[in-house]
Amino acid sequence: MKYLSKDRGYEYFTFEHSKDYQQVQFKFLDAVESLNPNNIVEVLNMHPYHIDSLIQLSEVCKMSEDVQMATELIERALFSFECNFHVLFNLTQSNCRLDYRRQENRAFFLALFKHLAFVGQRGCYRTALEYCKLLLSLDVDYDPLCVLLMIDFYAIRSQQYEFLLRLYNEWESLKNLSQLPNFAFSVALAKFHLGQDDADKMLQDSLLMFPSVLMPLLEKCSIQPDQNVSKHQFFTNAPMKQPAGLQSLVSLYIGRSNSVWKEPEVVRWLESNVIKVLQRVDDKDKLVEQYAKKRQLRYQGTPTNILRHIVLSELQDASVTLPAELTQSPMMSYDPLPPDNNIVSYTRPPRSRLAAQPENGPLAAFFRSLLPTYNLQGGPEGNGVAVPPNNEEHGAVGGEAGLAATPDLGRSIETLMDAMRNLLSTLNPQQRNDNEQEEGQDDDN
Repeated sequence: MKYLSKDRGYEYFTFEHSKDYQQVQFKFLDAVESLNPNNIVEVLNMHPYHIDSLIQLSEVCKMSEDVQMATELIERALFSFECNFHVLFNLTQSNCRLDYRRQENRAFFLALFKHLAFVGQRGCYRTALEYCKLLLSLDVDYDPLCVLLMIDFYAIRSQQYEFLLRLYNEWESLKNLSQLPNFAFSVALAKFHLGQDDADKMLQDSLLMFPSVLMPLLEKCSIQPDQNVSKHQFFTNAPMKQPAGLQSLVSLYIGRSNSVWKEPEVVRWLESNVIKVLQRVDDKDKLVEQYAKKRQLRYQGTPTNILRHIVLSELQDASVTLPAELTQSPMMSYDPLPPDNNIVSYTRPPRSRLAAQPENGPLAAFFRSLLPTYNLQGGPEGNGVAVPPNNEEHGAVGGEAGLAATPDLGRSIETLMDAMRNLLSTLNPQQRNDNEQEEGQDDDN
C-alpha cells in the first residue's frame, strides 16, 4: 500500500501491485478466460494468497453451496490485504480513503462487501453493521458499492435505531436519503421502535411516496391484506406505474428487509397507517399528486453503483430487475461492472489467439454456467451445446444424455472442491505436538 496525499483531514492511500504480482495477475486472467476453475486452483497452489483468485473461487464455492469454504477464502483475501496495510492506514479512525477507480483497490471493497454478507447470514448483524460503516468510510462521496442500500437493514436488525436516525438526520440534506425506499421505511420503523410521535406521519408519507412497496411486502411476509386495501387502485396499480429505476430499489428493499416487518406489533402498526393513507387518497390529499409527479421525474435511470450493489447482493427479487444489456454482457465476480473512468496502473500484454480459446469439458461447462450470459442454447456466447427441438423423442434422448453427463460433472466439481480443501489445509500452520517439542529440546541438550 502506498500513501498518496492528505486533503481536508482525509488521508488517501492506494494498493500497488509489484512486478511479480502483476505476472501472477496475468496468469489469473488467463485462468479465468479458460473457463476452467482448476486453472485458478493451480494459480492458488503457486500463490496461495492471490486476492482475485481467492475472490473468484469463493464465488464458485458459494455456487456449489459450500459456504464455509467460500467464507474462508474471503477471509484469506482480507488477511492478505491486512498484511500489506500502510503504517498510517488506520481503519478505526474513519479518515482513510481509497479510490475505487483504481483497479488495485477494488478487490478490497469487494472482499469487505462479501465478508459482511457472510457475517450477516450468520446472524451477526451488529458486526455486519460495523463493516458497513467501514466500507462506507473508504469512499463516502461516491459509495461505489452503494452501502447506503443495506446499512439501514443491519441497523434495524441490530437494534441500533439511534444510529440510523442520526445518520438520516445528518445526511438527508447531502444525499437525499428520503428518496431511497429503504431509508424512508426503515427510519419510520426505527422511530416506531423508539416510540417517537412522528413515526406514523413518516410511515404514511413513505407509503404515499412509494405505494408499490406495500403489496409485494405483504406477499413476502405471507400477510393477507384487507379487501379495502387489495381492491384499491392506489396500491394495486402502483407497481405497474413506477419507473424501472424505482422498481429496482423497491425490489431490493423488499427482498432484503421483509423480515423486519413480520413482528405482530409492527404488522398492526402498518395496518393502521395503511387505512389512514387510503383515507387521505380518497380525500384527494395534495401530497398524492405531488409524490406521483416526483416518481415520474426521478428514478429514470439506475446509477452504476446501484447496479453493482444488486449484482453483488444476489437477491433474486432484485436481480430480475437488471437491464437486459447488463445481463447479456460478460461479468466476473472479481470485478463486476468496473467504472467507466477506470484508472489503470498497468496493462496486460497481448495474448496469442490460440491461447485465448476456452477449454471444454464438464467442469468448464459448469464454470461457464456461472456467467450471467449463459444460456442452454448457446452457452455464454453462443458456443455451447445445441438443444434439440422440443418434442418427446428428442426430449427423451436429451434426458439420457443429461443423466450420462451428470456423473462426470459431479466428479469434476467434487475433485475441484477436494483440491481447494487440500490447498486450504496445507496453508494452515502445523502445530507440533508435545512429543515433538520434547524431542527438539533433547536434541538441543
